[in-house]
Amino acid sequence: MTIFLVLLCLVANLSSAWAHVFGFDGQPLAKIAVHKTVSAVNGSAKITAYPVLLGLQGEDTQAVTVDLFYPYASNDDWIGVFSPAKFNSSTCPNEPKEAAPFLCTSPIKYKFANEGNPDYVKTGEASLKFQLINQRADFSFALFSGGLSSPKLVAVSNFISFLNPKAPLYPRIAQGKSWNEMTVTWTSGYNIDEAVPFVEWGMKGDEQTRSPAGTLTFTRNSMCGSPARTVGWRDPGYIHTSFLKNLWPNAVYTYRIGHLLSNGLYVWSNIYSFKSSPYPGQNSLQRVIIFGDMGKGERDGSNEYTNYQPGALNTTDQLIRDLGNYDIVFHIGDICYANGYISQWDQFTSQVEPIASTVPYMIASGNHERDWPNTGSFYNGMDSGGECGVLAETMFYVPAENRAKFWYSTDYGMFHFCIADSEHDWREGTEQYRFIEQCLASADRSKQPWLIFAAHRVLGYSSDKYYGLEGSFEEPMGRESLQKLWQKYKVDIAFYGHVHNYERSCPIYQNQCVKNGKHNYSGTATGTIHVVVGGGGAHLSEYSTVTPKWSIHRDYDHGFGKLTAFNHSYLLFEYKKSRDGKVYDSFTISRDYRDVLACVHDGCEATTLAT
Repeated sequence: MTIFLVLLCLVANLSSAWAHVFGFDGQPLAKIAVHKTVSAVNGSAKITAYPVLLGLQGEDTQAVTVDLFYPYASNDDWIGVFSPAKFNSSTCPNEPKEAAPFLCTSPIKYKFANEGNPDYVKTGEASLKFQLINQRADFSFALFSGGLSSPKLVAVSNFISFLNPKAPLYPRIAQGKSWNEMTVTWTSGYNIDEAVPFVEWGMKGDEQTRSPAGTLTFTRNSMCGSPARTVGWRDPGYIHTSFLKNLWPNAVYTYRIGHLLSNGLYVWSNIYSFKSSPYPGQNSLQRVIIFGDMGKGERDGSNEYTNYQPGALNTTDQLIRDLGNYDIVFHIGDICYANGYISQWDQFTSQVEPIASTVPYMIASGNHERDWPNTGSFYNGMDSGGECGVLAETMFYVPAENRAKFWYSTDYGMFHFCIADSEHDWREGTEQYRFIEQCLASADRSKQPWLIFAAHRVLGYSSDKYYGLEGSFEEPMGRESLQKLWQKYKVDIAFYGHVHNYERSCPIYQNQCVKNGKHNYSGTATGTIHVVVGGGGAHLSEYSTVTPKWSIHRDYDHGFGKLTAFNHSYLLFEYKKSRDGKVYDSFTISRDYRDVLACVHDGCEATTLAT
């Protein structure tokens, strides 16, 4: 009996930890039982949205007021925002209908009616504010009773829309496959048979040139499962990518997105700017931001009733305030936690636009982008909500040979980055393992002394609660194959997300600290420092009650990491909290090139006695 109770407690603890790490708490939109909706239209209910026409001054986001009256008000009444505005059964694909009217699409956001008036139940009146972004379609607002689990459609508002719903929006730049190439990706409502997409760009103040763009999209059939294929489906529009080549190093470029319509008219975006990358090995101040698991937040307060991504806006806003103090961003997986609700990707690209339009926004693949059973992902979980990687691979550019295999290398001055895909097998003998070794081996440490490895899941070290219960303080099978590569090629720092907190190890190899000290490391590169930066915004993860000896600093809060390379011999890492942007942990690495070449345990080049 005692053994049974112990096992029962262990299973309960594991389940809780798994939920914390893998996000089983649920996408807020998944709380809505869309297919259980029934009609309860009430002629005395009224709901009105205004202004009717948005974006008259070219805005791509605008506040909307929704006034409602319902004489039978209750505390579980809620307002759903639908786009496209027409969402009744006539828009459903051919499939069995469970209820009438049969709703087959989720709202893009929602609020409870009593948020607009604390006396709503008494008066039946409320006025709510929603912040909308341009998402290529019109909008309507629907009043439901019955709560989220048994929705009853009571009333639908008038339709509203942006002046140009198809406008090119939300540019995100990324490094191309060479150091002197920048890519610009954006979303619009224009297919190639309606308009020709391009980017007009050039050095600031100089003559501008134009580069063509490729156009991609995907359909419901591209999704691997529900909700992405069912209630979460929404037309993604068209995703365009242009390649700006032969850039001069360290130069400021301006650009704007254009579409040439079939009638000869042009549709233009705002004007943006970026600074091109330094030449690989260039000795100058270079600053990198890195974090994982940020997600998206709603500035109008909608959706966030489950505390799912409470720090997302804090991190975003802190990075916006810090623009000008860093050069490139790495968001290493669990991008927006759409989990199959396609509308959320537009909202995320809108959220990060001030950042991603200005500095390269490089992403990695996480479980919430890729994992779905029987689709080739290493894990058979359902965390992607049926997206199976399609959204991440299409909405953002990465310089991978095959974006379905989301591993790649990229250079930024004195840094060489090897970005792994933890949702595909990384173990010895696999295609990805061969890539990782080739990427690490290709770094010329005399010119690029700072070698960085990154992956979404913790393939190195973390004292997360689940990993502690599992026993090895890592993703199962995480470091067994890779640690000899990190040691052989003397990787400076390995970064991870997935676990929603901050933790830093000592320089470590095979579970043993190989350097003394906590904040300053100098001389021979004897081991890799492992840093978890998964506190970008999602609900936080608990630590194990056991603190391993290698764990130097832990912080249960939202934040991000910053690397600053001052020159070839001095690197600073800082951990900053999103709430205030202040530094709460830091360390430095100082050394010369000969320290990288020096022989260390399991990291020596072959020698001969011959002369």
